[in-house]
Amino acid sequence: METSKFRKRVPATTLLDPGIVVPAIGQAFVKLDPRTLAKNPVMFVLEMVTLLTTVLLVRDFIVGGQSIVFEFQIVMWLWFTVLFANLAEAVAEGRGKAQADALRKTRTDTRAKRILMPDNFEVFDGVPAEDLQAGDLVVCEPGDIIPGDGEVIEGIASVNEAAITGESAPVIRESGGDRSAVTGGTTVISDRIIVRITASPGSSFLDRMIDLVEGAERQKTPNEIALNILLVGLTIIFLFATATIPSYAAYAGGAISVVVLVALFVTLIPTTIGALLSAIGIAGMDRLVRFNVLAMSGRAVEAAGDVDTLLLDKTGTITFGNRLADEIVPVPDVSEHEAAEAAWLASDADETAEGRSIISLVRERYRVREPNLAADARFVEFSAMTRLSGVDIGSRKLRKGAIDSVLEFARKQTGQNVIPPAAFQAAVDRIARSGGTPLGLAENGRLLGVIHLKDVVKPDVKDRFAALRRMGIKTVMITGDNPVTAASIASEAGVDDFIAEATPEDKLRYIRNEQAQGRLIAMCGDGTNDAPALAQADVGVCMQSGTQAAREAGNMVDLDSNPTKLIEVVEIGKQLLMTRGALTTFSIANDVAKYFAIIPAMFAAFYPQLQVLNIMGLSTPQSAILSAIIFNALIIIALIPLALKGVKYRPIGAAALLRRNLLIYGAGGIVLPFIGIKAIDLAVTALHLA
Repeated sequence: METSKFRKRVPATTLLDPGIVVPAIGQAFVKLDPRTLAKNPVMFVLEMVTLLTTVLLVRDFIVGGQSIVFEFQIVMWLWFTVLFANLAEAVAEGRGKAQADALRKTRTDTRAKRILMPDNFEVFDGVPAEDLQAGDLVVCEPGDIIPGDGEVIEGIASVNEAAITGESAPVIRESGGDRSAVTGGTTVISDRIIVRITASPGSSFLDRMIDLVEGAERQKTPNEIALNILLVGLTIIFLFATATIPSYAAYAGGAISVVVLVALFVTLIPTTIGALLSAIGIAGMDRLVRFNVLAMSGRAVEAAGDVDTLLLDKTGTITFGNRLADEIVPVPDVSEHEAAEAAWLASDADETAEGRSIISLVRERYRVREPNLAADARFVEFSAMTRLSGVDIGSRKLRKGAIDSVLEFARKQTGQNVIPPAAFQAAVDRIARSGGTPLGLAENGRLLGVIHLKDVVKPDVKDRFAALRRMGIKTVMITGDNPVTAASIASEAGVDDFIAEATPEDKLRYIRNEQAQGRLIAMCGDGTNDAPALAQADVGVCMQSGTQAAREAGNMVDLDSNPTKLIEVVEIGKQLLMTRGALTTFSIANDVAKYFAIIPAMFAAFYPQLQVLNIMGLSTPQSAILSAIIFNALIIIALIPLALKGVKYRPIGAAALLRRNLLIYGAGGIVLPFIGIKAIDLAVTALHLA
């Protein structure tokens, strides 16, 4: 996954960072509270049976049992198993708390200038920010910290949002439109705005961020609940299976201690995935936050991993968003140099990105030197009304702009309709068909040529869309361009489908149609008109720079306001599901070796024929049981880094992914315990522990 291109809010902490591990060890003991463990049924059952064996150990110690040392070791390693499971969750939570502490440092004791009378914005009093309520109006002037989440209702200002996004470059916030939302904790750099507070104390965007990254608001996702139900079912089945074993031993004239039965039960139930399940979910949220994406729920992260269709805006996501000059096409009676020089002069007053790109093209490709302008030259700046820019130099009037505006300018100069030359019209049609934007170039009433503006497709998107296609994900481009232009860009970018001349209703209709066919949809947006589609989508990523309505409609917020990151969100969601599936496969598979260790040890004395199952050649029955319990505890610690870091993401299909999981984590889950238990048995025997 290409992650280097995105700035991370908090540097990735190492798994052995003492600042996280040491407090996590303490939290592992705090989490022994049965009320806490009850949220994890497998670990709760494990703690209950461990308490039972502890009571029996104390009893045997008092009455003088025969296997006190062996029982003590079993009980000790059972407690270690519970503690290691708690440690996995505590380390995952600790990484989130470190981010929450970094966010808290952005808070300051802010004073707000609350307006006293709604019809007079000049009269206000200073109050603590925490006293503000939704609906209050506040004045924010240069240097002021915006006291709470809200919407600009008057004015325009430059705002530093580094407290939220980590990006120091200021952004524009203004009343009306799609840039009216402001966030508490950000700073006004220039000008004056009136803000209507939209969040009550304790429910601001920053408050929600802190709660979410700390895990205080984390709820189990549907997949987690389903997997927990499966694990509970397996635990109940193995509980009944274990409870029947004493009758088999009694039938053969023997007996099995409760401690040994508990050891068998613990190795049968899926303790590995039960111990790591919560840590996997927390780590998934943590990875999103590190890429400055705030998920409002774990359900959204999971849905991202199951997405079937991606709806992507063309501008800024698939293309760079700024149309750049690609070529200048002169008409037959005009030289290339003359047309290029005229394009430079006509663009000199155009401060837009398109205007600057024309000058760059003329300088670099056509090798035209900067023209010397006469002192009486009068520039005509580009405006949305005229859609023209240019310069008047004496009797020469040079203009560049939209084709119809240039033709209208030429008509006014000549006093009659101007019929474009065939070559001029052919160039206009060719550029339009290719997905570009043609601009006319004229001097007085004479047409000089056509400038080709091209919305450049990002160089890496085609490969990334191909990777998504291999995973079975359909990509759909949304654009306001006409169908011909949209089809051209869609072909160049390699998307599967496109929606041309899209309206908010079109987006919503498309999402509903896809969902009606059982597909999950992800999209991103920032405007109020995107809000219905964001709310309808299974994964709705809103830009931090978007409106309040859009931010409330989505279930994720991208603090960098980078629409391309939607692809990373999907990849992180898939990595979460891959990690959970891989560790579930490993957890179930590694029980096989434990059966071969414990079953012969328990029954060899009563049923000598079962000794053939001791394929590992374990030294003694007690050594076999103790080795299996020790391995069961240590494998949790060994897998914590994988649970937190996640299985490496690979853009492959579901069938290939299943085969890979079965090969690596299924086969590995069977083979590794045989090696591990045998190695532990050798150590136990050498140390005379059993």
